[in-house]
Amino acid sequence: MERISSGMTVFYKRIFPVFWFGFLGVFVVVGLAANRHGDNSSSMFLIVPVVMAVFGFFLMKKLVWDLADEVLDGGDRLIVRMGSDEEQIPLANIINLDYQYMTSPPRVTLTLRTPCRFGDKVSFCPPLRFVPLARSPVIDGLIRRVDAAREAR
Repeated sequence: MERISSGMTVFYKRIFPVFWFGFLGVFVVVGLAANRHGDNSSSMFLIVPVVMAVFGFFLMKKLVWDLADEVLDGGDRLIVRMGSDEEQIPLANIINLDYQYMTSPPRVTLTLRTPCRFGDKVSFCPPLRFVPLARSPVIDGLIRRVDAAREAR
């Protein structure tokens, strides 16, 4: 079985948020330390990181944390893993395949005819390419195979 999801998903879902919120935590600590010494101009060191943390949380919740950990191509089906859960999705069960390659990270969203344990939409990050902003031939091939499976149904 060929892996059709990116190996960078772990970085996007687990490592980058730790760096993001850790960096903002350092700014809050610096702001609090400056306020302790009577410098009132350091209030921006408290307000901006809080706003960035809230913005980052909602952005990551919408774009990153819902990504599948791993997606394998099983021929006539996709094997999707999120944590310890695994689901097999037949290609004929996919109504639509939305491929957003101009975002960071790139994103593929499968809309399912019959919902699986992950819901009626499953998203994953396709393999990264050396050519930025270029479509993935792996995902383009998957789109053609999903279309053929839908027509055969």
